Amino acid sequence: MENRDGMVKNKLALFSSFVILCICIYLFFPFPHNLMLEARTTFMSFPIQNQDGYISLGIIGSVLFIVALILLFIGMKKYQFRTIFVVVLLYTFLPNLLITTYQETLASGIAAISYENNGQCNFELIDQKMSGECNLVLHNRSNEAVSFELEFIDSFFMEDDVQMESLMNLAGPYRITIEANQKESIQIKELLDLSDVPRHIDGGESSGIHFHITKNDQTRTL
Repeated sequence: MENRDGMVKNKLALFSSFVILCICIYLFFPFPHNLMLEARTTFMSFPIQNQDGYISLGIIGSVLFIVALILLFIGMKKYQFRTIFVVVLLYTFLPNLLITTYQETLASGIAAISYENNGQCNFELIDQKMSGECNLVLHNRSNEAVSFELEFIDSFFMEDDVQMESLMNLAGPYRITIEANQKESIQIKELLDLSDVPRHIDGGESSGIHFHITKNDQTRTL
């Protein structure tokens, strides 16, 4: 198991580390949905806790990730910390790189739509109505125009049944078309009637908003 002339000390440990890292990526690969939406506590790409409590699979994934790094350390004869640093960086950026590559080559329809979590909404109460404005940027990475419907979802940190972002759906769903290989800045502004909404905010601003996009029987959460 020992290679005295190279950098490898234990081939089995290195192979095991690689396999476990692949399992970790598979468990919480962030596509086609954003798997971190409900997470209140995270570690690397693993959601540890949400509003309902601890997430067993996320904890298992975190433990496996740490085990993989330990095995990587054991398997290397030298440059252990440098190698671990590089692996952590690759693990952080590789999923998004793979998603982008897939979207730009094989994906079609709403699978080719990407969102960088940079949207925001502003709300202002005017008499019994709410002025709502949301801005977001979506990128169609495919070679064909994509049309879909968009519906907003509330932050998981809101109190139960209190509506904020989802108030925009009173005037929705919103039908959007993004041309091939285009990045589109989308602005939606509405004056919303709140007479049938029992619990809602009185105004405010939210960032990193999330939503569903739907086309035919396909739905993604971004």
